[in-house]
Amino acid sequence: MRCLDVVTPFLLVLPLSIVCAQTPGEDNVPPPCFVALFNGKDLTGWKGLVGNPVTRAKMTPEELKRAQEVADQRMREHWKVENGVLVFDGKGDNLCTVKDYGDFELLVDWKILPHGDSGIYLRGSPQVQIWDATDHPEGSGGLYNNKIHPSKPLKCADKPVGEWNRFRIRMVGERVSVWLNDELVVDNVVMENYWERDKPIYPTGPIELQNHGNTLYFKNIFIRELPRDGESP
Repeated sequence: MRCLDVVTPFLLVLPLSIVCAQTPGEDNVPPPCFVALFNGKDLTGWKGLVGNPVTRAKMTPEELKRAQEVADQRMREHWKVENGVLVFDGKGDNLCTVKDYGDFELLVDWKILPHGDSGIYLRGSPQVQIWDATDHPEGSGGLYNNKIHPSKPLKCADKPVGEWNRFRIRMVGERVSVWLNDELVVDNVVMENYWERDKPIYPTGPIELQNHGNTLYFKNIFIRELPRDGESP
């Protein structure tokens, strides 16, 4: 199946989100148009966190290689796969995709324990917020580190702690929309550059699952890259 942002005239009456289904079926098997970032078996396609975009840019290739080896070992100590679920023990660092992404649509299921706190970094920058809505009644999904543009979600759409939640995140240019459990909670908001406040968000970067010192669970992590102007789909 070929998945485009420009579809045949017959399909123009339907949103692309319907043409390219966004609801995962069997765990860790991508829906049409998406590819799996997590295969449900191991950490293939993922790496440990080395610094941040600013500090990494200052490293020599040799320094970065050595630091990545250390980070990958730390990753394997604290991120595990258990029964098709990616589990973090709360003691390591962010988990990062090996590949960088530009414009995309991301699906991810997540679960936390009481008082849990985490987030999804987009292009290596924080973050689409995850936390316990009993502690933070505004709920998850907001662009927490925004200072100028909206940082809080439009509504609280979280399921009770201990149940699975599902994000659908769409990033095009510097703008982000987030659906949590099929409810729109962030509507085309500019995501600011946390690392360099005087610059726009980076054009590409990894997806990261954030460490915040507590146990986390993820599955059904799928991505669909979106072509930019002038790029072939």
